[in-house]
Amino acid sequence: MPKNPPIDTETLATRGFAVVPGLIDPEQCRTLAAFWPEETNFRSRVVMQRHGYGRGEYQYFRYPLPDPVEQLRQALYPSLAEIANRWNGQLGREERFPPTLKGWLDECHAGGQKRPTPLLLRYGPGDYNCLHRDLYGDLVFPLQATVLLSDPARDFSGGEFMLVEQRPRMQSRGEVVPLRQGDAVIFATNERPVQGTRGFHRTAMRHGVSSLREGERFTLGIIFHDAA
Repeated sequence: MPKNPPIDTETLATRGFAVVPGLIDPEQCRTLAAFWPEETNFRSRVVMQRHGYGRGEYQYFRYPLPDPVEQLRQALYPSLAEIANRWNGQLGREERFPPTLKGWLDECHAGGQKRPTPLLLRYGPGDYNCLHRDLYGDLVFPLQATVLLSDPARDFSGGEFMLVEQRPRMQSRGEVVPLRQGDAVIFATNERPVQGTRGFHRTAMRHGVSSLREGERFTLGIIFHDAA
């Protein structure tokens, strides 16, 4: 796993997402997916259909995070904080994010958001994730990451990662993001700046997963703000 993963900032700026190919290797993918049955690693488990979120399950990791999850969160944050600060400047916001993940989490914890949000998701045949945003309190980091741990050429079919941009006074725009095992997609958590004729304006983003046709699909979600 690279210390400073290369992120296509131009695609992120123009389309609201960017893929980091091969962020982790297949062995690391299998190590992360193997955490699923180990209940001691997690603080809670959610069955999506019970809450109208879709179908499938996910589990939130507990602190301290397993080393591979912590390393990914630490590696991705600094570059994303720079982008997040640029976005806030473009939107005329005064808030700036600290250069280190510790500094940002200290702010979250001081604001009462202390529960870790990185999560492991599992989908089986017919499972899907409704379009949503991962907001867990007043403090929100503008970017997050999803890493595909399963191999779409072998482990499952369907289950495409989806993004929908809700453009003001226009019809929504959808994206299907193809991923290979070990790829990460970086995307806007809630909203992003878009260049218009009169400067930048905000556009809302939601993400989800289409229905799995067959097999089993594991993904790791890396969210940088903690939950209240």
